[in-house]
Amino acid sequence: MPRIAWIEDAEARGQLADLFDTARVMSQSIGLPASVPDIYRTMSRRPGFLAAIMEAERCLHFADGALIRAQHEMIASYVSALNRCHY
Repeated sequence: MPRIAWIEDAEARGQLADLFDTARVMSQSIGLPASVPDIYRTMSRRPGFLAAIMEAERCLHFADGALIRAQHEMIASYVSALNRCHY
């Protein structure tokens, strides 16, 4: 059971529902099942904040630059494993 209360998919409305849809599309674009990561769900009670985080992630974290997105993902997965975090 999560310690942070969040809004489930079926309860999401308006901007939050749109953000959840975007998250599903983003996960499919990298070959994962269409889903909303739990880390996004933790911000579901503040859709404006979630939108800003998703935009920053799109523009900064996952934009190709010195590293391609796959390399970003690989580093994030490795660090998560080191920290024993399932993200």
